[in-house]
Amino acid sequence: MSTIVTDVKAFVLDNFLPGEDPENLTSDTPLITGGILDSIGTLKLVVFLENQFGITLEAHEASADHLDTLESIDKLIAAKVA
Repeated sequence: MSTIVTDVKAFVLDNFLPGEDPENLTSDTPLITGGILDSIGTLKLVVFLENQFGITLEAHEASADHLDTLESIDKLIAAKVA
């Protein structure tokens, strides 16, 4: 598991799934389409990602296409920091 996935998973568990078993949040758990993140939650995630990894997300990247799973977030952030 990458550092990106570890950091994002901890953020999601702390902020949106308190008390949830961390094993239930897998790399392919749908965050947006699964209802874990609503629009405000997605904005909070974007702010976290930008601050944590020193990147800027474009408006079109703040969508389920890019932020729906830990795996897709990992790919997006890895590409941004490369």
